Amino acid sequence: MKLGAFSVSLSVKDIRASKEFYEQLGFTAFAGDLQQNYLIMKNGNALIGLFQGMFQGNILTFNPGWDENAQNVDPFEDVREIQRQLKSKGVALATEADETTTGPASIMVHDPDGNVIYIDQHR
Repeated sequence: MKLGAFSVSLSVKDIRASKEFYEQLGFTAFAGDLQQNYLIMKNGNALIGLFQGMFQGNILTFNPGWDENAQNVDPFEDVREIQRQLKSKGVALATEADETTTGPASIMVHDPDGNVIYIDQHR
C-alpha cells in the first residue's frame, strides 16, 4: 500500500509564532496562506502543516498521488483503493470516501492510541 507524501499537521495556538519557530529550525513556507491560518512548511523532504483553529490535536497526513513537492506521481494508489484494502484488513475507518466517485477524496482512521491518520487525495 502506497500512501503518498507524508506530513505532520500540527494544531497551533499562534501560527505566526509557530512559523517563526520552525523557520529557526530551517523550515520555509512552501504552500498555504498565513491570512487563512494555515501554512505548509518544508525542510528538505520533511513537511509540516501549521493549522490555527482548524482542528484539535495533531494529525499524520498522507497525500496519495503526490510527492513531497506536491508534484503528481504516477502511477499511484487511489484513496478508494487504499480504503478497500484497509477495510479488507478489518481496519475501522472514521470517515470514508464515496466509492462511486473519482478524483479528490479522503479517509480518516485512528491508530490504537487514538492518533488521527488522514489520507487526503487532491487529484
